[in-house]
Amino acid sequence: MTNAVILSAGQGKRLKPFTDDRPKCLVPVNGRPVLDWQLSALADAGVTHATVITGFGAGSVEAFTNINAAPLSVECVYNPFYAVSDNIGTLWIARNYLTGNSLLINGDTLIDPRIIRKVIAEATAPVTVTIDHKEQYDSDDMKVRCNGTDLSAIGKTLEAPVDGESIGLIRLQKDGADILRQTLDNVLRTPDGLRLWYLSVIDTLAKQNRVGTVSITGLPWAEIDFPADLTKASKIIQQFRWNNTLRSLTKHDIAQERQHD
Repeated sequence: MTNAVILSAGQGKRLKPFTDDRPKCLVPVNGRPVLDWQLSALADAGVTHATVITGFGAGSVEAFTNINAAPLSVECVYNPFYAVSDNIGTLWIARNYLTGNSLLINGDTLIDPRIIRKVIAEATAPVTVTIDHKEQYDSDDMKVRCNGTDLSAIGKTLEAPVDGESIGLIRLQKDGADILRQTLDNVLRTPDGLRLWYLSVIDTLAKQNRVGTVSITGLPWAEIDFPADLTKASKIIQQFRWNNTLRSLTKHDIAQERQHD
């Protein structure tokens, strides 16, 4: 069994006005919230449990998962510090829910179930970052530099040449969770710790040759940061492929289908 931890504490201010009264993870794409697509993809890939780290609009996220989590077992954990720290604080809240058989997912990433299956099957390092490739990268991309399949650096400010970008999906296995927790503690003890992205922890581990990569080039995914990303994501979702139709539906959808049988 693989456990998934979804970092969904932020409001997503760059996505306003869609996030004026709801967290980014509940913004709809093709009529369904981002979180709903994530839970469906995890279930379709065989994941059975997910922990959602909440912050802004926590009550709305909890209410949603109470109704729409099936067939996963889902729990919500509140990050009371979401407004005063960057997402490294959300990772701190998540640390005790990460095991040696976990997936760590950004709350604004839509992922085809085939990507999750590929990462679970191919990741071999204790910590593995999922990467994609394209011809050009912009200032908002979480760029990576690699040495073969090993990660050597990750960050938005990496200068060319770079070897790809992180899609916001990390696989932990063996002692990966322990390694991540210890390094997280060390990074947070630095003067600027609370102002850092959580991927600063991954960058620290990469410089110690402790992080691998899995490339998913050719498989569809989307990151949602700005209003224009919603239109792009709507088209990308249509390329997703599901193994189990019921797992690609919400509990409400399933109930509606049964009423028509």
